[in-house]
Amino acid sequence: MTASNARIEHLVTSGTFSLDGGTWEVDNNVWIVGDDTEAIVIDAAHDADAIAAAVGGRELLAIVSTHGHDDHIDAAPALAARTGAPVLLHPDDLMLWKQRHPDVSPNGELADGQVITVAGTELRVLHTPGHSPGAVCLYAADLGTVFSGDTLFQGGPGATGRSFSDFPTIITSIRERLLSLPAQTVVRTGHGDSTTIGDEAPHLEEWISRGH
Repeated sequence: MTASNARIEHLVTSGTFSLDGGTWEVDNNVWIVGDDTEAIVIDAAHDADAIAAAVGGRELLAIVSTHGHDDHIDAAPALAARTGAPVLLHPDDLMLWKQRHPDVSPNGELADGQVITVAGTELRVLHTPGHSPGAVCLYAADLGTVFSGDTLFQGGPGATGRSFSDFPTIITSIRERLLSLPAQTVVRTGHGDSTTIGDEAPHLEEWISRGH
């Protein structure tokens, strides 16, 4: 197996999130995984210029969308146009994508169990519906991390109060797909601070009682 030279870079971009007739100011975490020659972007949020500058001269292999909410995909078509990289999204979130980008489609689909390789590192797609039907997380065992999008945050699950979301579904996704990962796994989230599986796992029952 090729040794992993991949590193994780972090960018925070700011913009808005709109759904169900409301709009909110948000800061988003953009994650770049790669080495000096190639990279992938996880969630092209708000600012294609800033993301392209962070990628620099590297080949961008893919723009991976953890889900279809507009704050996570709003800069994806512009970044794709600049770099030639395909935008990947789970098909169950296409209806959310089309609310923001009615005239352009993602270039490829994400599927549970799919492996995306960059800089000798494998990122495995985990389908984790609940925050949205097509929400995914990306688990990089070599890096000891999972990119959780808006499925799991420091302190609890992602929001499920809006259209296309479901609280029991997100709890099942977290319990079965994320809390089964090694306790030391770093959870790199779509917003806010990172956490670990071990820090979040003991609170599952609290979240369930709070969520009902």
